[in-house]
Amino acid sequence: MADNKIIFENPLTGAVKEAPVGFSWTVGFFSFFPPLFRSDWKWGAIMFLLACMTGGLSGMVFMFMYNKLYIKDLIGAGFKVRSVESGSIDQVATGLGMVLPTLDP
Repeated sequence: MADNKIIFENPLTGAVKEAPVGFSWTVGFFSFFPPLFRSDWKWGAIMFLLACMTGGLSGMVFMFMYNKLYIKDLIGAGFKVRSVESGSIDQVATGLGMVLPTLDP
């Protein structure tokens, strides 16, 4: 289960996305399907191809890294942090080891 959740909002489009933080059990159990349900086509395709090539063993690696990859892609697409489920945005950013852009108040 993920440790926390970040609520992202795109200031240009108003789109809102929720991103779990931490270990991904869903990727462990369902392989490339969680990225597809999140409309994360790029990582869904990459994970599908690697799962085919490794007999599904690549899912053991992606369980540890997929949520962070998803967060990086959301930030790259212009999304900014609106809130976090628990704790502060600074605590979550420190745990991820990255800067999280926030919405202007």
